[in-house]
This record gives sequence, structure tokens and C-alpha cells, in this order.
Amino acid sequence: MKNSNKINIILFMLCITLSYAQQTPAPEQTKDFAIIGATAHIGNGTVIENSIIVVSNGKISTIGPEASTPLTRQAMDVIDAKGKHVYPGFIVSNGTLGLVEVDAVKASDDLSELGTYNPHIRSIIAYNAESKIVESMRPNGVLLGHVVPRGGRISGTSSIVQYDAWNWEDAAIKTDDGIHINWPSTFSRGRWWLGEDPGLKPNKNYPKQVKELSDYFTEAKSYNLGPKNERHLPFEALIGLFDGSKRLYLNADDEKSITDAVNFAKAQGVSNITIVGGYQAGNIASFLKQNDVSVFLRRVHTRPELEDDDYDYTFKQAKKLVDAGILVSLEPSGQMERMNSRNLPFYAGTTVAHGLTKEQALQLITQNPAKIMGIDNMYGTLEVGKSATLFISEGDALDMRTNKLTHAFIDGRNLSLETHQTELWKRYSEKYGIEN
Repeated sequence: MKNSNKINIILFMLCITLSYAQQTPAPEQTKDFAIIGATAHIGNGTVIENSIIVVSNGKISTIGPEASTPLTRQAMDVIDAKGKHVYPGFIVSNGTLGLVEVDAVKASDDLSELGTYNPHIRSIIAYNAESKIVESMRPNGVLLGHVVPRGGRISGTSSIVQYDAWNWEDAAIKTDDGIHINWPSTFSRGRWWLGEDPGLKPNKNYPKQVKELSDYFTEAKSYNLGPKNERHLPFEALIGLFDGSKRLYLNADDEKSITDAVNFAKAQGVSNITIVGGYQAGNIASFLKQNDVSVFLRRVHTRPELEDDDYDYTFKQAKKLVDAGILVSLEPSGQMERMNSRNLPFYAGTTVAHGLTKEQALQLITQNPAKIMGIDNMYGTLEVGKSATLFISEGDALDMRTNKLTHAFIDGRNLSLETHQTELWKRYSEKYGIEN
């Protein structure tokens, strides 16, 4: 009887798991296919009207104008995309998709680790490839992303994944690409619940916090140069920053924090530096350009923080940085960041309304993040020899009114665009007589 009950419980749990799991990942490409007639947005600023794109073995083998590109249609599927648009798969920078499923359920939250200094923590092994939130990105063309840990002074290492996989090993495109540091804030807010003034005031512990971080790096260097009688995994994880194989991601917002963080990294011999957030990065754009620092710019759809900021301050920062020649990518961190990752193309669209061209805005979520993350040899643009990670939209992919995908591919694999949200849409469309 007890065994029977155990079996029933196992079957019940299995049914629940299967009913809530992501769809089966798409199979490998077995037959060449061509996309004909679409406007191809390459991702590097170039646009090809009436294009032909041929995909073989998961890679782009041919791309060019239809009129001047010969095509042998034998043994090849053809997708007629006339009047439609083709884009590289969008890339989420500084994301946490797959690390948390339900905020209120602690067992599904693997966002951060205990402790202050955790450079050895690998976010990739906590990535949940079957997350239903991850699945919901694909209908908007968001196909790749950064898996980034949070918390502590040094949060850990990030990795890059594709959003249609069986597990984290299958999903991984590049593992342990960089280390993330939360730079100490130069200002703090009073604790209103203790009767303190809630306004901004200088952080009196700032010098001490910076020194602690500097001392940690000094100790790590000494350890890595000396005899290793006992292994110290956190110190070993920092080696990549010093030899240039890893990127340093510095979360900093105000001018002083950004300047101090960059100067700190340079003094430590770190060459690959990206500012994350960068609320006031546009105010010191020349300094960032001079030091060859890229920026993951905080979510565009946020309110200004300071009383003297323009109402459209956050909308204009991307153009300010792009005009200064800085490599910029958009990131979605903040409230409800995992859900908001699907709005990535529309953040880029907002920057168009505030000064950038559509192709410049497209680069913020395709070529630029690929360059910063070091995956631009295969992803981020539509070019011969690169991965066929792309999608077809009926309209402008940066406009939420017209971005309606008909096809999406990762490494040439034809993806399902069905999600829990699309199922609900169809169900209630039928209920209320709305045409799909």
C-alpha cells in the first residue's frame, strides 16, 4: 500500500513537471533552406532590400540581394518572406533569465550566493533551460542572453546562452566570460523607517569599501604569482581579469563611481572593462572613450533619478554615448527584470524616437553586445560563415505594434514560437471573438 502511494505521488509530480516544462528543443537542421525577398537588417548598420539568405548546417552560407545572388533551389526549402524583415537574434545583456522562476518561491531562486566576495561562483550551472520565462522571449526575437549573478561586492562569473536547449550544457555558447563587481556607492539614502532623512547623502564608508576591494585584488595577485600550497578558488577565478581572458563588469551609476571604478580597474592591470548601469555615463563619455570602456546601459524605460534630470533623461543616454563613439548595449536589470527582458527590442525602439537611427538602435541589441561578450565571431550579425541565429518579422522588430514573428532560428534550428502567453492569447481570443 505504501509503495502504491509512493508510485502515485511520483506519477502525479511527473505529470505536473511535464505539463509545465518548456517545449522540446528544436532538432538540428538537416536540410538547407533559403529566405527570399525579405528586407535583411544585417546588424552592423547595413540593410539589404529583397535579399536572399541561404542556411546550411546551421550557418549562413549565402546572403545578398536577390537580383544578383544565384540560387539553386534543388534539395532546398524556400521561405517566401517578401514584404517581411529578417534580423539577427536579439541578445540580452546583464540578464538573469533562467536563474529565478517565481520570485515568491525560494526554491526556484538561484540569483545570488551568500558572502561578499564570490568571483568563483559560476552562474551558468544554476541556469534553468526549461524556464517558462525563457521560453516567452522567443516570440519577440530575443534568442540569446547573458546569465549574470547578483549580490555581494563580487557577484561571480557570467556566461552566454541560447534560449532553446535541454540543459545548461546545451545552452552554453560561452562560459565564464567575465566577473561582475558591484562598485561601492558614493551616496546613500537615509533610512526613513528609522526617522532618518530619506534624501541622498555622502556614503561615509566609501573610502573603506574601495580599499577593501583593492586589498582583495592585491591578495589575489600575490596568490596567483606565488606557490599554491593550498587552493583558493576565489583568487584563482580572478586570473582571467589580469591576463585579459575575462571581462570585468563594473556596476556603477554616478560620475564619481564610474570614474573611480575605471581608474581602479586600470590600476589593477585589467584591460577589458564594461560599465553596467551607467546612469550618468553620458556625462563622462569622453573619459570612457579615452579608456576604451564599453557600457551596458540601464533599462531605457525607467524614470529619471535626480530632480534636475530631464523627464526624458534615460531615453537620450544611448544617443549621447553612441555619438561619443562608445560601444553600447542595452540591459534590462531592475524591477521585474526577467519578464522585462522580452521588451528589449522596444527599449531599442525608444532610442530611435530620441535620436538614433533604426539601424544604430538595432546594433545596441545585436552586434554591440556580441562584441562586448566576445561572441561576435559567430553571433550578432547576418554574415556568411556565422550562425544562422535569426528571425523573420512581419514588420519593424523595434515596434511593439508590428513585431510579429513568423519564423525564428537558433543555429539553423527552426524554433517553436508557442508559449504559455500565446496559448492564453488564443484561448481568450476565441472567447471574446477577437481575430488573431
